[in-house]
Amino acid sequence: MSRTQPQRSSLAVAVFAGLASMVCMPALAQDASGAKQEEAKTLDKLVVTAQKREEALQDVPIVVTALTQQTLQDTGVRDIKDLQVLVPGLTVTSTQNEAITTARIRGIGTVGDNMGLESSVGVVIDGVYRPRNSVGFGDLGELDRIEVLKGPQGTLFGKNTSAGVINVVTRKPDFELGGAGEVTLGNYGALGLAGWFNAPLGDYAAFRVYAAHRDRDGWMDVVTGAGPRTEDKDYDQNFQTFRAKLLMVPTDRVEIVLSADMTKRDENCCTAVQLVSGGTATIINALGGGNAIAATGAADPWARVAYSNRSTAQKMDDKGVQAEITIGMDALGGATFTSITAGRDWDAINGRDFDFSTADLIYMNPQQDESFNRFKTFSQEFRLAGSTEKMDWLVGLFYADEDLNRTESYRVGAAYEPYLSTLVNSLVGSGLQPTLNAIAASQGLPAGTFTYNTAGGATFLSQVAGQTYGTLFAGLGALDKYAQNAKSTALFTNNTFHATDAFDITLGLRYTSEKKTLDAIYDNPNGSIGCAATLANVGGRVGAALAQRISNFSSLPASVQAALVAAVAPAIAGRMCLPWTNVQHDGDVTHQSRTEKEWSGTLKFAYRWNDNAMTYFSAARGYKAGGFNLDRTQEGITPTTTDTSFPGEFVDSYELGAKTTWAGGNLLLNGALFHQTYTDFQLNSFLGTSFVVRSIPKVVSQGLDAELLWQATPGLMLQTGLMVADTKYGKTIPGCDFVGPGQTTTACPSIGQLYKLPGAQMSFAPDLSVSASLTYEWDIGANLEGRFNIGGKYVSEYNTGSDLDTEKLQEAYAVFNARVGIGSRDRKWQLELWGTNIFDQDYVQVAFDGPLQAVGTPEPNQPMNTFNAFLGAPRMYGATLRFNF
Repeated sequence: MSRTQPQRSSLAVAVFAGLASMVCMPALAQDASGAKQEEAKTLDKLVVTAQKREEALQDVPIVVTALTQQTLQDTGVRDIKDLQVLVPGLTVTSTQNEAITTARIRGIGTVGDNMGLESSVGVVIDGVYRPRNSVGFGDLGELDRIEVLKGPQGTLFGKNTSAGVINVVTRKPDFELGGAGEVTLGNYGALGLAGWFNAPLGDYAAFRVYAAHRDRDGWMDVVTGAGPRTEDKDYDQNFQTFRAKLLMVPTDRVEIVLSADMTKRDENCCTAVQLVSGGTATIINALGGGNAIAATGAADPWARVAYSNRSTAQKMDDKGVQAEITIGMDALGGATFTSITAGRDWDAINGRDFDFSTADLIYMNPQQDESFNRFKTFSQEFRLAGSTEKMDWLVGLFYADEDLNRTESYRVGAAYEPYLSTLVNSLVGSGLQPTLNAIAASQGLPAGTFTYNTAGGATFLSQVAGQTYGTLFAGLGALDKYAQNAKSTALFTNNTFHATDAFDITLGLRYTSEKKTLDAIYDNPNGSIGCAATLANVGGRVGAALAQRISNFSSLPASVQAALVAAVAPAIAGRMCLPWTNVQHDGDVTHQSRTEKEWSGTLKFAYRWNDNAMTYFSAARGYKAGGFNLDRTQEGITPTTTDTSFPGEFVDSYELGAKTTWAGGNLLLNGALFHQTYTDFQLNSFLGTSFVVRSIPKVVSQGLDAELLWQATPGLMLQTGLMVADTKYGKTIPGCDFVGPGQTTTACPSIGQLYKLPGAQMSFAPDLSVSASLTYEWDIGANLEGRFNIGGKYVSEYNTGSDLDTEKLQEAYAVFNARVGIGSRDRKWQLELWGTNIFDQDYVQVAFDGPLQAVGTPEPNQPMNTFNAFLGAPRMYGATLRFNF
């Protein structure tokens, strides 16, 4: 090892057709002084670290999308969500706040907003694994490259990489004095300032610092109603980030890199819009003053107007330190020892308006004692790697200690009781009236003898509880605290045997031992008066309320009265005792523990037919840890928080691939057929009132991944990525949640909320995904150069809801970004004009049931169901000035 010495639709389709088979890689990069230099003489020399050693991209028997620094700069990539345009089969979404960000590869990822579920797609930054995708979401700083590895990568990257890995490598210090800065202005009042500085510290050390500040107004208009919220924009941006690295090279065989970084965000995010406004919107508008939510049947999501009377403020702090030590040894044939030690601390506070309206129903205040998520992690990895004529070998040890603290609360607003009471009263009345008419007819009595009075519905639940109106739910309904610890230890090895000059066999194994403990405290500070009073005598309380609502109720035989009460009491009690108002949770203190000891691994056969063609077959076993649902859980009204655990998720994956090189190394054509079978797939679904975790016995993802890179001329680079995938749930899924129309039984008397899943295409799993981009660079006169980039991604239709409701279907769409610039040939300065989503394509990130507003059956086109959505960002554009010194 030696140190470096100083030295819209139709138009979009037309554009996409013109770019088919293209995604850009740079022909040129720049050194620290900004001067232009060759990045790779030919594409077949591109280097990746997908197997934790430097190898040529064309020698690695893995599907890898490698994105260099220039590519990332050309396409404006600053975080993992921006990667989507460049990588086919990669989907990244955010929901209630940016702290809930999920990546999916080939349609597979962690579904749902629950910190208890670990990631299926691992995010690794400078060799350090981030515990959730959201913890790795933010400005990635000054990048060297990003590698997206598809398929299970657990052997080398550990658990929770069962779908793939996003491997981010930031710039290290070097021994050249230099620096750069950039200023960005854009629409929505965007302002970005960023810069880096690098300097040697004598002959054996160097340091590098990077800092950035970015802010932008929100692109979502917000109707705030009577408040107390006053902020009328959402999805704004305001963050600062800083990273410092110190490189020390005391000898030619020892390299030490010390790093520290921090990011702070103080923003407002995320409101949702109505995709479909159901019958409950009439009640909400009446309680919210007439413009509290999109009117029934009149939802217009693309007007980008949300409704929220409560704060969606979010504050996130992320900081960490790490040390990477690399030692070249004389022993073991010149083996290399690597140690990566890291400590990280990430926390988030956010406000939520759960009902997404200006009627004051349920919300969470953005303060630490009511809304708080924190990950504090320590990790240590040791690796020893070496090579002989016949084998490349690697062995390693990994240890992680992770503390997760979560505070979750639900505050009940003044409109909650009249809304819920009016709704329940209406549902009870419409459900009982046909029965009452039939009773009158059977007794030969006039129609209308027994009539359910729906007037004054706001007081119905107070009649049930026998309490004063307005006192049933108000205040802080739930305040729950979770403390989870996970200790994980793993031994791993990855070895490639060179059986012949052309034939390699790779065997990798990993043994993981993990123990998780969870301590939870559940508290109902307001006492849940309504639920408590009702549960004291459910039949008696419901009967008393029906006597006040049904004319001549007292004249009915006792058996008939009892039957009427029995018909509606469970539903009334269920609404009275929803998870955040269920008194049975109050005071619960639980402790859970689970231990997992699992093997994962890979076996690969690679044959190099000649210098330009290699084929391979691989088999891999991936593993994603089980865990605990960090939410209030209950069956009916009975708490189940004593056991919220769910098992680990496993995948068996097979790939048959080829990597070929053409045109003297300037054209790469790679592809792989894949087949992945997941067992105990972890599905977290929001069913209108709570999140539930279900283990799906079988999920199969199979298809084709292909990529083409072509250095057409020294200034023109083309690349394309294509993924064709068939990703489906197994045809049989046990449980009442999955019972469909015509399948109900005595044990499962109603249609299940997830009945559409068996045999269906998974959510967020398009059949076709194509990424394309083009970069062209040319000289202008004697001293200037121009640079142009356009990139796009097309995805076929897919469902954006975990329950696959038809209302949540996203039609096929394409998104394009573009950038054009001019600057000096020595790269001392560059001025760029850029745009993202330049055709202003409308699309949904995630759709979901309106909380307490999807009260009809889960079948399509139910008039009482409201569906909401978190939207993709609209068109943005601006200018960036870069300068180097």
